[in-house]
Amino acid sequence: MRIAVTSQNFKTITGHAGKTRRFLIYELDNQGQMSEIDRLDLPPALSLHEYHGEDHPLFQLGLTALVTQGAGTGFVQRLARHGIQVHVTSESDPVHAVNRLAGGQPLAPGLPHEHEHGHDHPQGGGHHQAEAQLLIQPR
Repeated sequence: MRIAVTSQNFKTITGHAGKTRRFLIYELDNQGQMSEIDRLDLPPALSLHEYHGEDHPLFQLGLTALVTQGAGTGFVQRLARHGIQVHVTSESDPVHAVNRLAGGQPLAPGLPHEHEHGHDHPQGGGHHQAEAQLLIQPR
């Protein structure tokens, strides 16, 4: 199991996954423990909001999941096409979140995702709140 976490400061889980350029990468080791194995620090042109190719670096890592504090429907669907399940949470500690996810435990519910001005999305982000709650249900 390999999980990416959106983290603009490489310390806490951050939101707006589509504009995030920094990711912590964790992998489940042979002893069943999650360990940080890599950090991505991508240029602005490689944020998923800007880059629309199918060869994005995140898609080349063999990820099974991505943890973030905020993601829109398009982001969730795009990652799903690459076999990556997005988990939206209000948790801020990446290690705690990936260990809970690896252990099959639910993450704290996420907050609604709100787009910046200028996007042509419905106001309020209410549809994202329902989406966030759906995505964190244990399997």
